[in-house]
Amino acid sequence: MNTTGNRKSLGEINASVSTSHVKGWKKIFAFMGPAYMISVGYMDPGNWATDIAGGSLYGYKLLWVLVMSNLIAILLQSLSARLGIVTGKDLAQASRESYPRGVNFVLYLLAEVAIAACDLAEVIGMAIGIKLLFGLPLIWGVCITVLDTFLLLFLLNFGVRKMEAFIIALVALIGCCFFAELLFAHPVLGEVASGLIPSIPDAQALAIATGIIGATVMPHNLYLHSSLVQTRKIENTEPAKKKAIRFNVIDSVIALNLALFVNAAILILAASSFNKNGLQVTGIEEAHEFLTPLMGTGLAAILFAVALIAAGQSSTITGTLAGQIIMEGYLNLRLQPWVRRIITRLLAVVPAMLVIIFVGESATDDLLILSQIILSMQLGFAIVPLIHFVSNKEKMGSFAIRPFTQIISWLAAGIIVTLNIILVYDAVSGVIRESSQPVLMAFALLPLCFFFLVVLLYITLKPFVSKASGDTYTAHGKTQKLELKPDFVYSKIAIPVDFSAVDSKAISKALSLGGKDCEYLLIHVVESTNALLYGKESGDLESAEDRAKLEDYKLQISQVGYACSIQLGYGNPAKAIASIVNAKECSLVVMAGHGHKGIKDILFGTTLDKVRHGISVPLMIA
Repeated sequence: MNTTGNRKSLGEINASVSTSHVKGWKKIFAFMGPAYMISVGYMDPGNWATDIAGGSLYGYKLLWVLVMSNLIAILLQSLSARLGIVTGKDLAQASRESYPRGVNFVLYLLAEVAIAACDLAEVIGMAIGIKLLFGLPLIWGVCITVLDTFLLLFLLNFGVRKMEAFIIALVALIGCCFFAELLFAHPVLGEVASGLIPSIPDAQALAIATGIIGATVMPHNLYLHSSLVQTRKIENTEPAKKKAIRFNVIDSVIALNLALFVNAAILILAASSFNKNGLQVTGIEEAHEFLTPLMGTGLAAILFAVALIAAGQSSTITGTLAGQIIMEGYLNLRLQPWVRRIITRLLAVVPAMLVIIFVGESATDDLLILSQIILSMQLGFAIVPLIHFVSNKEKMGSFAIRPFTQIISWLAAGIIVTLNIILVYDAVSGVIRESSQPVLMAFALLPLCFFFLVVLLYITLKPFVSKASGDTYTAHGKTQKLELKPDFVYSKIAIPVDFSAVDSKAISKALSLGGKDCEYLLIHVVESTNALLYGKESGDLESAEDRAKLEDYKLQISQVGYACSIQLGYGNPAKAIASIVNAKECSLVVMAGHGHKGIKDILFGTTLDKVRHGISVPLMIA
C-alpha cells in the first residue's frame, strides 16, 4: 500500500526493479523492458491474419496503414507510460476515479471483450503453428494451448526482469525468422515504397485496414503499459519522473519499430510472394503451404511456423497481465493469478473449439480477422479516457501534455473512431439487409449500437463539462465506522481437532481466550468412506474410535475446571465444521494449522480458508 491507501498496480512486481544502481547512458537499460512486453501484442497471430490478407489481396497498397498505426501506437503507448509514471495509477484505476460506477462497468466489459478477442487470436495462431510444425489436428493444438496457462506464474517467480528477458528472446526469434523470410522473398524496394502512399481501394480494404489498426494498436496494451512502467523504482521527484518518461519513450520507439518491422515483413512477404503471383491468400495455413514452392526452400515454411508459435506464446503472457490489471482497477477485484489465467484462456479456447467443431478449420482465419476488428472497435473506449487523463493538469501537474500533443492525440483518436463507425455501419446494415427478418434484426442491433455510441460520447464529453466523480481509487473502499466492544466475552468457543500434536496449541489458546466462564466445543470430522456415504448412520469403527478420543480430550479439559462438550462431524471437514459451528451458535473458532503446504495442499486439501468462508464468526489460527 502507498500513503494514500491505493492498491499498487500489479502489486507482486510493483517497484521491484531498481533504477538507481547505474548512471549516465547505461541508465536506459534499467528502464528497457516494459515496451518490449507491449510490443509482442503488436505482432501476435491476429496481426498475421490481417497482414497476410492485406498483402495478398492489395499488394503493398496497405503498407501505409501499418506505418500510420505504428506512429499512433508509439504516441498512445508513450501517453500510457506517462500516466503510470506520474500518477502511480494504471489506466483502469484512473478511469475508476473519473467515471461513475455504471460507466466503469461498461468500460470493464469492453476491455474484457478486447482481451478475450486478443487471446482468441493467440490460441488459434499457436494451434495453427503447432499444426504446421508437427502435423497435429487443429483441435489438438487448441487443447495444447491450455497447457501454457501457468507459464506466466512460473516466470513471475523469477522476477519481472527474467520475464522481460524471456519475452525479448521470443521477439528476437520472431524478428530473425522474418528477416530470413525477406531474404528469401527478394521484394523490390521501389514497389514497397509505393505502398507508403495512402489509399483505400474498396470496402473490403477498409475492413482489412481497420483490422490492421485493431491488430496494431491494442486497447489492452494501453492498460498494461501504464502498469508495467511502475515496476521501475524511481524517486518521487520531478527530475526523476522526467528522466523515466524520456527513457520509456525511447524504449517504446525502439520496441514498437521492431514490431513494425515484423508486421511490415509479413505484409511484404504476402505481397511479393502471393499477390505478385496472382494468388489471393487470406489464411495463415494457406500462406504456409505456398511458401516452399514459391521461395524454393522448405526452411521458409519452418521459420514461418516457429515464428507463429513464438508470437502466440509471448502475446498470451501479456494478455493475462492486462486482464489482471483491468479486473483489479475497474472492479477492485483480485482473483488468484491462476484463476484469472484459466478464465482468460477458457474465454478463448471455448469459442475456438466450437468454431472448429461446428464450422470447420477453414473458418479459423475469418475468426482471426474478426477478433482484430473487435479489438479495433474497443480502442476508442480506452484511448479517449487516456487522452483526457494525461491532459488533466490536476492529475498530471507539470507533466500534462501540451496543446500540440493533445491535438495530435485527438486526431489519432478521431481517425480510429471514424474508421470504426464506418465499419460498424457497413457491418450492421449488411446484416440487416441479408436477414430474413430485417425489422427484428434492426430492433436487436440498432439499440445496442446506439448504447455504445452514447457511452463513447459520454466519456468523451464528460471531462470537458464536469470534474471527476471524486470517488478516489482505494484498495478496499472507504473506512467503516467501528463498533467497538472492549468488554465482549466469548460464550462458546469451537475447537476443531484432528488428534495430532497441534491440538494442544489450539485448545490452550482457546482456554486462554475464554477463561472458565466460557463453554468449549470440541469438534472432529470423520472422513472415512462410510462417513462420506452414510454420515451419522455410518457406525463404523473409525467413528467409534474418534468419539472415544474426543471423550478423552473432554475429560482432560474438565479436570482442570473448564466446561466442555464434544461433537462429531461427517464427510467434508470444512463443510462439517462450519455447519456445526453455525448450528451450535459458537462465538469464536480456534483452529491449528494443518502443518503442510505446497504440493501437499493440492494432495491433501486445505480446511482453514473454506471454514472461514462458511462461518459468520471470527476464526483464530493457533
